[in-house]
Amino acid sequence: MAQSEAEELQVWVDQDLCTGDGLCAQYAREVFELDIDGLAYVKDSSGELLTAPGSRADVPANLRLDVIDAAKDCPGACIHVVRRADNVEIAGPDVA
Repeated sequence: MAQSEAEELQVWVDQDLCTGDGLCAQYAREVFELDIDGLAYVKDSSGELLTAPGSRADVPANLRLDVIDAAKDCPGACIHVVRRADNVEIAGPDVA
């Protein structure tokens, strides 16, 4: 099992950079959703849209690789995937 598959992850979207492309929702519809404003947001485990700026959602274990791929392929470079344990970004615009 790859390291990223075993770690607990959280994800958030920077709506200031979101292009509204919707690619993230295609990768992981259970985690991302476009709101009425046309921008992507994350959803909590119950499916509730988290619209407060910087809101983080836990990434379900079975969707970790999909969420990481969404962050890597996001045209707006606005998806941040961080390790829950130490808050280090593992996918997204802040990864060196």
